Amino acid sequence: MSASIYAAKPWLAQLSEAQRAPVQPAPSVPHAFRAAVARAPEHPALTYFDGRLTYREIDALSDSVAGHLAAKGLRRGDRVAVMLQNTPHFVIALLGAWKAGATVVPVNPMYKSAEVAHVLADAEVSALICTDRAWAAYLRDTVANSPVRIALTACELDFQTRNDERVLTFERQPQAEDAEDLVAVARQGAPAPPDRELSSTDVALISYTSGTSGAPKGAMNAHGNIMVNAERQRVGHPIEEGARYFALAPLFHITGMVCELAACIANAGTLVLAYRFHPGVVLDAFTEHRPAYTVGPSTAFMALAATPGVSRDHFESFQVISSGGAPVPPALVEKFRVGFGPYIRNGYGLTECTAPCASVPPEKEAPVDPVSGTLSVGVPGPDTVVRIVDEKGDEVPFGEQGEILVRGPQVASGYWRRPEATAEAFPDGELRTGDIGFMDADGWLYVVDRKKDMINASGFKVWPREVEDVLYTHPAVREAAVVGIPDAYRGESVKAYVSLRPGDGATPEEISAYCEERLAAYKYPRQVEILPELPKTASGKILRRELRSRS
Repeated sequence: MSASIYAAKPWLAQLSEAQRAPVQPAPSVPHAFRAAVARAPEHPALTYFDGRLTYREIDALSDSVAGHLAAKGLRRGDRVAVMLQNTPHFVIALLGAWKAGATVVPVNPMYKSAEVAHVLADAEVSALICTDRAWAAYLRDTVANSPVRIALTACELDFQTRNDERVLTFERQPQAEDAEDLVAVARQGAPAPPDRELSSTDVALISYTSGTSGAPKGAMNAHGNIMVNAERQRVGHPIEEGARYFALAPLFHITGMVCELAACIANAGTLVLAYRFHPGVVLDAFTEHRPAYTVGPSTAFMALAATPGVSRDHFESFQVISSGGAPVPPALVEKFRVGFGPYIRNGYGLTECTAPCASVPPEKEAPVDPVSGTLSVGVPGPDTVVRIVDEKGDEVPFGEQGEILVRGPQVASGYWRRPEATAEAFPDGELRTGDIGFMDADGWLYVVDRKKDMINASGFKVWPREVEDVLYTHPAVREAAVVGIPDAYRGESVKAYVSLRPGDGATPEEISAYCEERLAAYKYPRQVEILPELPKTASGKILRRELRSRS
């Protein structure tokens, strides 16, 4: 068997000496948090509109939550579901659950009853922490048929007095008799249980994802997986200790959890929270708090760039802006830099590899492949090996496309109680991503698309990303997504869905003709449909499957 061409790690040449150096991450997130408390007890850990909470305060509040959960019978290794937006409650609940020795199950607050019920049953969740509104509206009934025996509720009006009507549009609910108030519990002053120390191999999160295929299943992200990526973020970015991090991605998503929260804790920084994404609220927070770092999906940056009144001043404080969740079109990166100054640094990761496994180093700019026009998602870290293989599992040469495989300390151990799915997606501990891409000889990784999104038009392969990248160069296009639709003659043909920049009146015919001039005949979208907004996940990734179902 020939030696792997990827084992030589050509990407190491793109990294600085500091970025290549070994790291010694804390064993768990609570270990890192306690180290931050010891270093900077009075430094703000969180800001939430006009509210501030120090590391010492968060430590005491989360201790009390841990003590309460333990007193209610929560055992080490039990699962605690946290179903909250980007608020202090999320962080207090998360740390409290971990201090109680539990595994956290982050749940998207936009999930409906059936989706929540699946997660609660599959993970055998013992405790649920959610909003008072969701509990009253439907979660009380959902929990009645689940393993949950402990319920805590929260109102996101706590910890601030500004009550910004753009996002905080609700009222406090009467306290339910069958649930306890998270903040009241946190302020009781109970001590955390002393015998529930977590190690790097303990499962920190069961993160539900569709994975490489099939129904949602829980990826088991260990504390060691989280902390190695958080520590790589800390040493790899030129951000001083104690800096402000803006939580643009939701914390219940692996990108927000690792690249925002855990990285911020590792750096004893201040995490700026703004409930949920609203472009005007986010821009105001940038001006007020002057963060040094943020990470978010490309759709968030598109929305910020299209907001009336946005200017270069909003972004002056940033030292690093990263994008995760979906590859960034080259045209967006350049438009953003010309308009506002910062260079958006691409990154690549999955829930199964605990957020990033490749990123653009801060002092570098990602190259664009001259053949396909694809922007590189960066280079792997020094502890990571990325390989590209064909359908038989054999490595392909540099520059050739195949499936992306990832091995490294950030790769999850598998899926919760799904041995067959684990064996398929993690053979011998190496993650089969289901993404198609290639690597150049210098170690830069390029993601072409998902295997399942490939369009077969008259026997030719069409990758939606290539068409989308062209659409983003059109001056009227704000968002774009491409899907395959049935075609009696070609088998499949290309259809584009776009939203337009405010005030622009481009027609579908104009956009189709624009693409026809720039793409091969089988690639350009013969149908273009204009929508006010494209459907997205909570993390901001455009949902091609929803658009496909419209066609």
